[in-house]
Amino acid sequence: MPGTYSQILLHVVFSTKGRTASIKSELQERLYGYIGGIVRAEKGTLYAIGGMPDHIHLLLRWRTDGTIADLMRTVKSRSSLWVHQTFPVFASFAWQEGYAAFSVSKSAEADVKAYIEKQAEHHQKRDFREELLALLHAHGVSFDPRYVFD
Repeated sequence: MPGTYSQILLHVVFSTKGRTASIKSELQERLYGYIGGIVRAEKGTLYAIGGMPDHIHLLLRWRTDGTIADLMRTVKSRSSLWVHQTFPVFASFAWQEGYAAFSVSKSAEADVKAYIEKQAEHHQKRDFREELLALLHAHGVSFDPRYVFD
């Protein structure tokens, strides 16, 4: 076969440091746009982005020749630097170490996108801790609960 063909869809979740409510409304829209630009610059495609003041969800298509770890390191470091340079009032802004990444089948893409877009509604019933644990369980991810949260 002369080419590489793929459809690698990922649902990625990560939190602010200490899960503080650092993504204020005046920052959110611009931060989301900036993260979308980072994903595009890294040759990915962002399909949805959303979250709450203490965490963020991405639905993206990723390439076969890059690691998720490299993408996340780039997204977090560049977006954090941008926040500090653009919004000096958010000097304490930082991302928590780590992230959760889940594969998404093409048939579930619309459901995951809707889930991300309805984060505010969803979090009226469940906090981030409960949400992340439910996602880990739903995707069959083995973990030690002592190390999921700091």
